[in-house]
Amino acid sequence: MERILLLKNLTCANCAAKIEDRIKGLETVSAASFSIGTQQLRITSTVPDTTALVSEIQGICDSIEDGVEVQVYERKAKGAHNHDHDHAHGGGLVAIIIGALVMLVEAFAEGIPKPIELGMLLATYLLLGWGVLWNAIKNISSGQVFDENFLMSVATLGALIIGETPEAVGVMLFYRIGTYFEERATERSRSAIMDAIDMRPEQVRLVDAQGRAGLVNPEEVRIGQTIEVLAGERIPLDGTIIEGTTRIDTAPVTGEPVPAQAGPGTEILSGCINQSGRILMRVDKELKDSMVTRILDAVENAAATKPKLDRFITRFARVYTPIVVVLAVLVAVVPSLITGNWSYWIYTALTFLVISCPCALVLSVPLAFFSGIGRASRVGILFKGGLSMEALTNVKAVAMDKTGTITSGEFAVQAIDSATGFDELSVLAHAAALEVRSTHPVAVSIANEARKRNMFIASVEALTELSGRGMTGIVKGDTVAVGNRRLMEELQVTGYPIESTAYGSEVLVAINGQYAGSILISDKLKADTKEAILELTKRGLKTIMLTGDTKVGATYMAKEAGISAVRAELLPVDKLSVMKELRQEYGSTMFVGDGINDAPVLAGADVGGAMGSGADAAIEAADVVYMRPSISSVVESFRIAKNTISIAWQNVVVALGIKILVMILGLFGFANMWVAVFADTGVSILCILNSIRILYKK
Repeated sequence: MERILLLKNLTCANCAAKIEDRIKGLETVSAASFSIGTQQLRITSTVPDTTALVSEIQGICDSIEDGVEVQVYERKAKGAHNHDHDHAHGGGLVAIIIGALVMLVEAFAEGIPKPIELGMLLATYLLLGWGVLWNAIKNISSGQVFDENFLMSVATLGALIIGETPEAVGVMLFYRIGTYFEERATERSRSAIMDAIDMRPEQVRLVDAQGRAGLVNPEEVRIGQTIEVLAGERIPLDGTIIEGTTRIDTAPVTGEPVPAQAGPGTEILSGCINQSGRILMRVDKELKDSMVTRILDAVENAAATKPKLDRFITRFARVYTPIVVVLAVLVAVVPSLITGNWSYWIYTALTFLVISCPCALVLSVPLAFFSGIGRASRVGILFKGGLSMEALTNVKAVAMDKTGTITSGEFAVQAIDSATGFDELSVLAHAAALEVRSTHPVAVSIANEARKRNMFIASVEALTELSGRGMTGIVKGDTVAVGNRRLMEELQVTGYPIESTAYGSEVLVAINGQYAGSILISDKLKADTKEAILELTKRGLKTIMLTGDTKVGATYMAKEAGISAVRAELLPVDKLSVMKELRQEYGSTMFVGDGINDAPVLAGADVGGAMGSGADAAIEAADVVYMRPSISSVVESFRIAKNTISIAWQNVVVALGIKILVMILGLFGFANMWVAVFADTGVSILCILNSIRILYKK
């Protein structure tokens, strides 16, 4: 059984990794993943009693990190605030202020008797470091040795032993200041990311039977009720306008920069902005099913999926600390035996211990990915995890469906040709009778053409849909087949043109086994397709069109778009085979599509991208969902993925680089324990700040 638990107050990334490992080691747990960004633990366990599971995990948390509270996850209302952190920070801040005042007195006051000064410093050390010392003792008893509490305890107690009492107190003070700001920075970054993606309303203006509007909680609003949205307000729930006209800014949901005109009958998504006028709208979906909640769910689920870089850094952190501790022991002993200067080299070794905490490394990568996923969601791109984002940066080729992906999918009949013995109206009437039962864009255009001509659309018997080929049925006693050349070949129909030279989708019609005529249908490129394809090409990506359309039509459209290769007249199963060939030829390949038939190839690609306007099956199979159905969104996803990976690696390089630099400087006497504390907590803060800048990068 899968559950979601909340590990409140868990801000130490290294401790979080240890807790996750311990939970994974339980016999009753088959999977567990903790996200430092959302503080959610997603766990699959055979324990039937949730209370017992929470109690077991609480015990694990208590043995590793004080103050962690395990709860069953319940999503809070928008704007809800956690006061527990404020209380904890408040207590820590008092100790820091007292410690800072004592250090100022020690530094600038003169004439203080040595015993009083020493007592004052030791008391301050205990005030600042008691929690650290106690956690170190408790963790050692449970087998958790190499954590920051143990390392800071050994480093500062070592400084006390060699007579560096002010240094020990100062380092503990600096460490407490660093951890205070690190925790605050982690919380602020988490809040910034969640605020960016959480577009749920705090209140909704519900209209009663008398037409009066009153504020209610969004969870209370039900389907069919009427709500009021004023100009400048965010659409709170998915629904349909029933009164008023306005312009809707869909950029927060789809990334579309151009506002759309909307009036009675227009369906609008929650999260969009009502720009100009007051509207009344009928609620079509409750809060839990509306777009704002679906986006939040998608981001929270994505945050729980750990990319390879994250897993590598977590594994690396397990060996990094023991290695540095061993180096510290060697630095303390070997040079001291040679030079006899034990005090100097022990002090240098203590700086190594301070540096050996891997928190900055373990925190920096997941927070960068969480920021990147949050940034993408703000422009209508939903990554289903860090793995998807990571995989996108390795893509060498992008294969795309044609209809609805690179073209608008707005088909229209361009020409109708009839064979000898048949007329144009008869061809259209028989074809429309079958196609009106289909939702395919080509079929819809034929049905629309018949309606436009005010034609009667007859009923059909024995209707059969043949995937990738067309449809057959009986219309007024006539056996009718409508589809492509492959269908005509299967039915052994003759007399149709060997090859069409016209651009567009060619639909052939046969009546009672005889070729009756053809209907030429075409659509057009989306407005941003050419520019987006050019940008993909500039990025060194091979672009390929995979379509069931004719070679003539597909080649024409690919040339118009700037796509370098075409595979036409493909059945859905053919697309999957072609995808395997493309992967062998180019390497990692992405596929972008929107139809039900695209689901297999989306799942089979290295990265599957589905247009948010497409079929649910395609969206479910995809790794990335584009709420704005355009190739420019695909380009933007590459930009965000590349930027996110770059910042994650920046964090790793900065964290490791500064730690190694301080160790080298320490060996030559140019770095003390104060600098070492900066290389620990200070670097963590730098990595946090670097991660959240993804949210604001233009």
